[in-house]
Amino acid sequence: MISCRITSSVGLTRSNNHVFARALLFNHYNVTHQAFRRLTTDTTRDQQQQAPTNTTTNSGNSISFPSSMANRSARPKRIILLRHGQSEGNVDESTYATTPDWKVPLTPLGKAQAIQAGKDIYEILGGNQRDKDEQVFMYYSPYKRTRETMEAVRNEIGQDRVISLREEPRISEQQFGNFQNVEDVVQGKKERHDFGRFYYRLKNGEAGLDVYSRVSSFISTLVRDCDQYNKAGYDLDNITVVIVLHGLSLRLFLMRWFQFSVEEFERSENPDNAQVIQMEKRWVGNHRWYEINDNDRKRLNLPEHCGIPKKVDIHNLNE
Repeated sequence: MISCRITSSVGLTRSNNHVFARALLFNHYNVTHQAFRRLTTDTTRDQQQQAPTNTTTNSGNSISFPSSMANRSARPKRIILLRHGQSEGNVDESTYATTPDWKVPLTPLGKAQAIQAGKDIYEILGGNQRDKDEQVFMYYSPYKRTRETMEAVRNEIGQDRVISLREEPRISEQQFGNFQNVEDVVQGKKERHDFGRFYYRLKNGEAGLDVYSRVSSFISTLVRDCDQYNKAGYDLDNITVVIVLHGLSLRLFLMRWFQFSVEEFERSENPDNAQVIQMEKRWVGNHRWYEINDNDRKRLNLPEHCGIPKKVDIHNLNE
């Protein structure tokens, strides 16, 4: 009888723990999902009436928004995604047989491309006419080619304006394995092209889906970081986030952010080396979101509807 009671008690405890663990997991998912949704499309109600100011969407529609909403925004002015400059592996596949992928450096051309990207970003930030208070948060993949690209960009835009610099492993390149056999890599890339990049799993490496999952996790961190800087008193409407990463992780970042389908991802193309991709903040009334620069969207071979979150309906917001 005693033994029966003990067994029942243990079973009850295990059951309670199981329910509690499920509740924690559900709560974590809920918080993460809500945090991500707050940054991509926000519908926080404005409590005060403000004088309207005009802005324009990529489609050319003139819209109005309250001029002081940006002062309360927990979202940066823009997000810039930058693929690294040309690397030695981009020129010669055999590099991966003797050099770990994460240690592959830029070529001389790649270094020049990174410098030019830094100049381009400097101009986007306003060049010589920039607001002295405008600042930059930078995230970068730990790979040598992305670190070298980041350093070149930081030098061009001015190290004094970079107020946050963070190495972020979750935006690393897709893992191909360790030292790579050149023939296996070439064959694997051919099979991946035929099979589809999102689901094809490289031998001893990752599928695109794996990269998508870790990039999604990074976006949640980006949301929390923006919230923390906003609470610390930073004006995020004078802040640009620059993320230096890789071609595939860049496209999967956009796929997660703008919620386009696997088929739409498969039709997209990697940006050129050191190509700047801009996501500009827009808002109408109580709604805020980001749009991909139209020229950048076309370079990535993305259809027009992939440049704006699916939850945003411009026509309804203008009514």
